[in-house]
Amino acid sequence: MISAVEANADGLIGPTHSYAGLSPGNLASSVNAGEASNPRAAVLQGLDKMKRLADLGLPQFVLPPHERPHIQFLRDVGFSGTDGEVLASAWKTAPTMAAAACSASPMWAANAATVTPSADSADGRVHFTPANLVTNLHRSLEHTQTQGALSALFPDSARFAVHDALPSVPHLADEGAANHVRLCADHGGPGVNIMVWGREAYEPWAGAFPARQTREAFEAIARRHGAARTVFPRQSRAAIAGGTFHNDVVCVGTLDTLFFHDLAFEDTAATKADVRAQADGLFEPVFVEVSTSDLPLADAISSYLFNSMLVRLPGDARLTLICPTETRDNERSHAVAQELAASNGPIGRVEYVDVRQSMRNGGGPACLRLRVALTDDELAATNPAMRMTDELHARLSVWAATWYRDRLTPADLADPRLIDESRGALDDLTSILRLGGGFYPFQRTVT
Repeated sequence: MISAVEANADGLIGPTHSYAGLSPGNLASSVNAGEASNPRAAVLQGLDKMKRLADLGLPQFVLPPHERPHIQFLRDVGFSGTDGEVLASAWKTAPTMAAAACSASPMWAANAATVTPSADSADGRVHFTPANLVTNLHRSLEHTQTQGALSALFPDSARFAVHDALPSVPHLADEGAANHVRLCADHGGPGVNIMVWGREAYEPWAGAFPARQTREAFEAIARRHGAARTVFPRQSRAAIAGGTFHNDVVCVGTLDTLFFHDLAFEDTAATKADVRAQADGLFEPVFVEVSTSDLPLADAISSYLFNSMLVRLPGDARLTLICPTETRDNERSHAVAQELAASNGPIGRVEYVDVRQSMRNGGGPACLRLRVALTDDELAATNPAMRMTDELHARLSVWAATWYRDRLTPADLADPRLIDESRGALDDLTSILRLGGGFYPFQRTVT
């Protein structure tokens, strides 16, 4: 069997990180809408999480933030003048458009793409399809820059295939890896790809919150990637109604272990049976299910126990669950986590990380990362400047302290100085991560 590891690529939180409440169904985003954020603290928390994973011995990469405010989008919807005038006019007459153009949501790299590792793809390459994220306006603006970031990190076309996003239509609504789990005996061996969908393309939907992922989108990605051994379970309607906007709010898995809430799937028994059938002859799946009686859905969502990172650290026989501090602070979720660690089951250790700035917008440790299984040769073919090291962590910490504000309200997003601050930060970052000339749209503008 080919040796491989599960690497993580985390979104670097951008200078416009704010609490604008742009995502219906994301309860934390809605509850904290309008409050002041701290972009500097946010990016430093994200960097510390990345370094923590690297220090634990796991390959860790950085995905750059997107250019925000997205001035070209505002020009596309009719605003004109200088960049500062465009931003000011948009905030004055179309604030919802302006807020979308300023969102730092690309920080949540779990929505960056769906990934099929080389062990599962038809042509033996690692495949990426950036998510079109059409359910929410602010997120639908991401996929072009995401594709560029993935191409910068995975530049070798002989080993990696970075596709265009699916067509940006509701029938093919795609939210990326936040609804995808891969189980396997070993990261370098064949696996089972669990692609969780919320609705079918032509299905009437009357729920209070949107079902963001269509079955047809995942089926299209599986065909495009030549993905083997796929399972397409339906996301629980009750979970969506309760605020589970992505399945990774109630489910996480790695290697042979699937850890989930009993409301994660519409038909849990059928999901287990389908996974076992696809895994037959390869490995025996291990299901760790938490009941509603032990952890009500509301506590699962507020604590983000399942939006944790489930990893196997080098030298460990059992898995480690890396949770947000909110899991520890919630009595019910903490009890579940401690019981897991004390048991003889597959999860033997629980660690906590502070990503509070992200959590207040509804994104935990798992939201911030994109998982990519890589062989030794594939790992060697990545962009080394984007891999987290002590030196990169130190350099990016200084970079963040130089460019990022320590307080930002939604009203502050109308400040035209934020355009220059953000572009200055991204221009500097381009050289740090060796992203190449003209990586960002503003760098390609001829004046």
